[in-house]
Amino acid sequence: MSPQQQIELGKKVVNEVYQQMPVLPDSSPVTQYVQALGQTLAAQAPGYRWPYNFHVVNVADINAFALPGGSIFVNLGTIQAASNEAQLAAAMSHEISHVALQHSVCNLEKEKRVGIFAGIGEIASGLILGNSTLGALAQKTIGLTAGLSFLRMGREAEQQADLEGVGILYDAGYDPRAMPQFFETIQGKYGKGGAQFLSDHPNPGNRTEYVNREISSFVPRARYVTNTADFKRIQQQVSGMRAYTAKEVESGVWKRKDPNQTVSTGVNEYDAGAPVGTRVDTTLPQQWITFTGNGFTMQVPSDWKAAGDRNSAMVAPPGGISPSADGKTGNLVYGVLTDLYDPDPQEAGGDTFASLVDELARENPGIQAGQISNIRIGDVTAQSVDAVNRSANNGNGEHDWIVGIPRERTPLRYFVFVSPAQDSSAMRPTFEHIINSIRLSTAGNK
Repeated sequence: MSPQQQIELGKKVVNEVYQQMPVLPDSSPVTQYVQALGQTLAAQAPGYRWPYNFHVVNVADINAFALPGGSIFVNLGTIQAASNEAQLAAAMSHEISHVALQHSVCNLEKEKRVGIFAGIGEIASGLILGNSTLGALAQKTIGLTAGLSFLRMGREAEQQADLEGVGILYDAGYDPRAMPQFFETIQGKYGKGGAQFLSDHPNPGNRTEYVNREISSFVPRARYVTNTADFKRIQQQVSGMRAYTAKEVESGVWKRKDPNQTVSTGVNEYDAGAPVGTRVDTTLPQQWITFTGNGFTMQVPSDWKAAGDRNSAMVAPPGGISPSADGKTGNLVYGVLTDLYDPDPQEAGGDTFASLVDELARENPGIQAGQISNIRIGDVTAQSVDAVNRSANNGNGEHDWIVGIPRERTPLRYFVFVSPAQDSSAMRPTFEHIINSIRLSTAGNK
């Protein structure tokens, strides 16, 4: 299966998870925390740059599961059980490793449920449809049914995920010893097979021994991250939350009690939320959520909303988009806009990004662009230029940071980070975080 087929398959299974399990909404502070932590860890994952995304399932069992293509679900019970952030990061790094190593797809091929050249629609229908599939998914809390048994990992895959995961943990700056500690905590509390996590992630044998042996090969660091103020805050919040039992999930009682828990997969309609021109408070600490576009994901502050679609969108804080005269979405004052640019080859002259900058200048009289330079976004070399428009923003001036990511055979994906001139320095760290969080899927880089 190609990466894009894996991503499409994962999306189809995700949609079913949303319908059958109590997934906390993206607006939940717990979800936002897990998303931010997940992106920090995913940045250290090896291999193909999957569009990793993270969700929290409001289920009491200690468990987590990863779908093909990068969707990772963490049970609330796992967050409640972790003693510190490093332990939670260890469990998440383990799941990220299953995605990076493509274990679930390897399982599919081993089971020979579908041919490797089968169409993605046939694959999905064969795996996730049927009357009993999702009932069993809820019961097992990770989707292990006759049709989804490819998510159950064998001992060899578990050992590989342990070893790759502890490396991700170390590279992200966390204490790698948190991984064997978390496994020992689960086993000590539930016994060797009592926890759902240990049932679905079988112990390969000597788990602590081989993980510690791997850790001994790392270059020691003077300091590791073990806990953070963010984790302590979230831990306090989740300690007072009542998660659903597997039986309650199976019965569907959660739908009657809390029908709004399921995550929405659509792009939010923009709600101004504050008068246009309201100055963004750049001193507030940021919490992050993941915006999913067509072929890419990026982190944005949790109070930002999107207008448009997944190809062409503006994402902005309250008051960041000025309405047009007819009351519809208008100009961007604060925030980021993204779109695709496909110039006439003769006009571009071989330099698509330079052609884009020229066209933006023609469409927005007064823009003065600086010198184009290269920047790194993950493992991709992108182009960047700073521009100013002194007459914009009612004469107060505007700063535009334009970034273009090259793509083969398809239009250029570009981002424009917009702020009033007076706030450009204060907004830069937020914009840099967004840029550094961008992850491209195969479709986004072809």
